[in-house]
Amino acid sequence: MNELGFKAIRVLPWLWEVPPTDRRFYPVYTACCDLGVPFCTQIGHTGPLMPSEVGRPIYLDQVALDFPELTIVGGHIGYPWTEEAIAVATKHENVYIDTSAYTVSRYPEVLVKFMKAHGRKKVLFGTNYPMIMPEKALAKLDELELDEDVKSLFLSGNAKRIFNL
Repeated sequence: MNELGFKAIRVLPWLWEVPPTDRRFYPVYTACCDLGVPFCTQIGHTGPLMPSEVGRPIYLDQVALDFPELTIVGGHIGYPWTEEAIAVATKHENVYIDTSAYTVSRYPEVLVKFMKAHGRKKVLFGTNYPMIMPEKALAKLDELELDEDVKSLFLSGNAKRIFNL
């Protein structure tokens, strides 16, 4: 895998209808730790008509406790449990949130406040390309009133650090 230069492993627990705490995922987490790559997953409700419960961000709390060396990126901001996602990302140094599948105008206010304060190094820009093009995802970015440091971290700095780009 290293010769291909991959940067992360992504698993969608809702496809299997089991939470990320299911022990069948633990060999994946071990491999991520061994290879030094992040584990990426969807948090929040599902777009497809599948059960959303397995996307509760609180499940990542146990994964982070069991694998403190594992970098975890929860995608799709965790809505409708965004505050839960923020709590887990705040508790664990190795847990992050990405904004994929959401345009800037749909970010919950609590996420924007987190980005501007203690979460400045915890939130990564994402699009869910090709479903949302980057230009559409970033429309109205200036309305968030992010300072230049936070904007730079959000748009690229955090991803460069987390994915070793």
